[in-house]
Amino acid sequence: MDPNLVREILTTKSGHFLKPKINPIWKVLVTGHASYDVEKWAKCRRIINPAFHVEKLKLMQPAFFNCCSELIKRWENIVGSSETFELDVWPEFQNLTGDVISRTAFGSSYEEGRRIFQIQTEQAELLIQASRTVYIPGFRFLPTSMNRRRKHLDKEVRSLLRSMIEKREKAIKYGEKNSADLLGLMIESNLKESEEHGKFEIGGLSVEDIIEECKLFYFAGQETTSILLNWTAVLLSVYPSWQERAREEIMQIFGENAPDFDGLSQMKIMNMILHEVLRLYPPVVLLSRRTNKSMEVGGITYPKGVMLSLPLIFIHHDPDIWGEDVHEFKPERFTDGISKAAKNNQMAFFSFGWGPRMCLGQNFAMAEAKMCLSMILQRFRFELSPSYIHAPYTVLTLQPQHGTQVLLHKL
Repeated sequence: MDPNLVREILTTKSGHFLKPKINPIWKVLVTGHASYDVEKWAKCRRIINPAFHVEKLKLMQPAFFNCCSELIKRWENIVGSSETFELDVWPEFQNLTGDVISRTAFGSSYEEGRRIFQIQTEQAELLIQASRTVYIPGFRFLPTSMNRRRKHLDKEVRSLLRSMIEKREKAIKYGEKNSADLLGLMIESNLKESEEHGKFEIGGLSVEDIIEECKLFYFAGQETTSILLNWTAVLLSVYPSWQERAREEIMQIFGENAPDFDGLSQMKIMNMILHEVLRLYPPVVLLSRRTNKSMEVGGITYPKGVMLSLPLIFIHHDPDIWGEDVHEFKPERFTDGISKAAKNNQMAFFSFGWGPRMCLGQNFAMAEAKMCLSMILQRFRFELSPSYIHAPYTVLTLQPQHGTQVLLHKL
């Protein structure tokens, strides 16, 4: 519960605190560099980093805009001439962020990317069902209908990704440039790394490694951003004055024009709102680490193999850190940035993690969220429907258990 100890654990020299081992049943969905440690993590991070530089994100802006435009058109058609229309925005945001990650990750292979998104969604549902049953050692190897389906889906997604990766590698080797999407950027960076070391297996990532990174793009890129958009819609419905302040800023910067990357970077009110949403409803509520050797933390020495729990959501809701109004939505906390948001200037905001393993896609997620919310607020006002039930619950991330029903009003 001490943010200083959390920062110490997350910034301590690599190899002292490791990520917990993933349950084998979840490996079909979430692996990639987020689950690696020490040397393999460092190599993956070095190769993937260039794909998330700000200048590369600017190239992805058209994909953000096109996906958001399709969402807006669909909502306008749904509302039609009605004064109000009730809509569950949770699946809408899930589909939107799935489309965005399909386009930005795979570019021209967008339709194949959408199929991967559908497979990953079904995999997650099957895994959640499996996690709610009594654990029996070895049960995942039995040829039950659920296990067979999981195996079939994993085989299909790997086949799709392997085909896309091999085609792209050949195209890049023959001089074709296609570096406006994450897959192309990652393969180019990987080939460069391999050439520098002179041997593919030593310097770069294998095809299997790239497949795991692509699957991680989907889970992290789609899931977390849709959750951020969802809880922002809830809080802006409950606090209409902040919804209006956000709309005023959007109209001041963009008017009725399409949002652009430079304008998004100027948004101060929207930044404050999104950070306060992430404080109250962090997509990932808990981080875990295990000691790789005997380590002292907070005056206590822990032997090798001890699991340490870092409860981000409790720290974000601690009145001693944030004040007695900790449970209230007050974006003004972040007027002077993240570092001065908590009492006594404590650095206690961990929505994107901390230290060298801080979320690689945070700028991607924030740019996507700002683009989407800007385009929605230019055209709609919204409030919570009487049928909405507030029930945040954690699966792998903090989701609305009964959806998010809002009343849309066309402006």
